[in-house]
Amino acid sequence: MNGWRKSSYSGGQSDCVEVKLDRSVGIRDTKAREHGTLTVSRAAWVAALSSLRG
Repeated sequence: MNGWRKSSYSGGQSDCVEVKLDRSVGIRDTKAREHGTLTVSRAAWVAALSSLRG
C-alpha cells in the first residue's frame, strides 16, 4: 500500500480526492495525479475537517 486513501463513499469511482496522512497531510485529485499534491500541516487538516463537520 502506498499510503494514499480514498473515501469509502467514493464507491470505487476515480472522481474523488485522495489523502495521505504522514507528518503532514497530502491531498490530490485522482483524475489529475500528474498535477501534483497539496500538502498541509496536520493542524490545518484537522481544522478543515472540523469546519466541514460544523
